[in-house]
Amino acid sequence: MSNLQRIAEQFAARQDIIELSPLGNGLINDTYLSRCRDTQFVLQRLNSRVFPHPEQVIANLSQLNRHISRQTPDSRHLRIPAMLPASDGQLFFQDEAGQIWRALELISPSESREQLTSAEEAEQVGFALAHFHRLCSTLPADSLYDTLPGFHIAPDYLQNYLNTLERPLQVPADEDFRQCQSFIEQCRERIDVLEQAKQRGELQLRVVHGDPKLNNFLFEPGSNRIVSLIDLDTVKPGLVHYDIGDCLRSCCHIEANNRFDLSLCRQILRRYLREAGSFFTEADYRYLYSAIWLIPFELGLRFFSDYLAGDRYFKIDRPRHNLQRAQAQFALSKDIDVQRLEIERMIAELSRQAKD
Repeated sequence: MSNLQRIAEQFAARQDIIELSPLGNGLINDTYLSRCRDTQFVLQRLNSRVFPHPEQVIANLSQLNRHISRQTPDSRHLRIPAMLPASDGQLFFQDEAGQIWRALELISPSESREQLTSAEEAEQVGFALAHFHRLCSTLPADSLYDTLPGFHIAPDYLQNYLNTLERPLQVPADEDFRQCQSFIEQCRERIDVLEQAKQRGELQLRVVHGDPKLNNFLFEPGSNRIVSLIDLDTVKPGLVHYDIGDCLRSCCHIEANNRFDLSLCRQILRRYLREAGSFFTEADYRYLYSAIWLIPFELGLRFFSDYLAGDRYFKIDRPRHNLQRAQAQFALSKDIDVQRLEIERMIAELSRQAKD
């Protein structure tokens, strides 16, 4: 903790650090709330195993902040945390072990939520994600680094899984293993749907958030209004369908039974499409269902592959945690398929409303 305090002091503008405490429940980076006498900020260590070039993450966030700050007055609807300079003026600090740390503005007052409880909250999520995409729609995707090559490229995740199967397994080939393996085999012909559309030029690369799960939207306390979208390390060129699918996966997953909440999906998509009208194309509408189905399957595949490889990527709390995560995501993607006709009818209806 004393070493952590010395690192935090690099960003404290000569103030004493009064308290450091873990913040959030992210699976990748180590994040802390740093309290000084007059201010608070977020201290974060970038996971170099996940982000091999953390300086590119810093550069992307710096460019994003500059771009969005110029989109006034629209940018006032959604705050992006500012990066705080270290004592040497850099936007990061490298410790003795070579680890990269950075500090971010604490958006306050605000709160994250782990579950949606009202239609108003769901509509705000749809608006906030679409508003972020709209603000970024004038930022050329190729002006940002691809900080996570292969991220959300489902065929690559499949190949990684197949390569892992060829090595000696570190887990028992039990019934749970066989069920996951069988489900992946059933779905493997479908997983390149978005990448094929991209290669044909039907879907275009845009600036995406990369991880728009529910607890990365910050709400105004006591209100349903979203004030910020955080955890921007994964901002990069990509398909907005990745973001839409991941947002719906996070918000509409009924964890008690791994069902997909179609009502919440409708509320989120309706508000998203209303805000996204200026940049959404006919092809974007056409591949919405594929994104809604694919992203939970993709995450399940990633969890299962990590389980097979010895839990090297995602943080776990217990043995077989990643296996259980994979099973939940596969069950969710199955339920989405069960509701396919209803979801496709809903998309068609919402697309007509958005265009009116």
